[in-house]
Amino acid sequence: MSGLVLILGARSDMARACAHRFARAGHPLVLAARNAATLEADATDLRLRYRVAVTCVEFDATDIAGLGAFLDGLAELPAVALCAVGTMGDQAQSQADPQAAATVLRTSFEGPALVLGELAQRFEARGSGAIIGISSVAGERGRASNYVYGAAKAGFTAFLSGLRNRLARTPVQVITVLPGFVATRMTEGLDLPARLTAQPDEVAEAIFRAYEKRRDIIYIRPIWRVIMGVIRALPEPVFKRTRL
Repeated sequence: MSGLVLILGARSDMARACAHRFARAGHPLVLAARNAATLEADATDLRLRYRVAVTCVEFDATDIAGLGAFLDGLAELPAVALCAVGTMGDQAQSQADPQAAATVLRTSFEGPALVLGELAQRFEARGSGAIIGISSVAGERGRASNYVYGAAKAGFTAFLSGLRNRLARTPVQVITVLPGFVATRMTEGLDLPARLTAQPDEVAEAIFRAYEKRRDIIYIRPIWRVIMGVIRALPEPVFKRTRL
């Protein structure tokens, strides 16, 4: 049987697509999110469709004090932990309201980093495991349109990079996922260019392939590597004149 996959933030569109992809390959699943009872319809569908075991557990990434207890409460330590936790928030609200900004920072960086850090400790002690963190190209350079969210994702990307470097001489795998635009409920209503916008199933397939091939960093659509390379290379006096 394929190893157990823990999906943190299992209610998001990308997480749900990943659940289907791993289940299709025979992996049993643990779906973790707030109000976990509302995941039962998804769990039932996955069980019937793929004939795999699926359980739903309560998880709040912002409950820092409870992260250890959450992991201790799992029936078994997973083979794979995929973190799709995060919220973009509203930039105007975040820059005007520290509490709104704190929610974005805690949900998109602090909570995910701390729970994956604890999982890394347990995986290292066991001698196996894979950590998959869904970050964002928004973290590659701060932009006026979403710099609070971008700052959170920059921190998460750096955390995953450091974790991968630390565990490089162990069997534990760490994958950073940089999706770019994805057509999800979080981006609904935004005017996104089709060429740059992935679908959740596309993201899930890329993540599954990266897991199988033990890749380190993936852009879902390769064009984003070029775009972000250009944006990172812009001299600051030029960058300040952009509207990104």
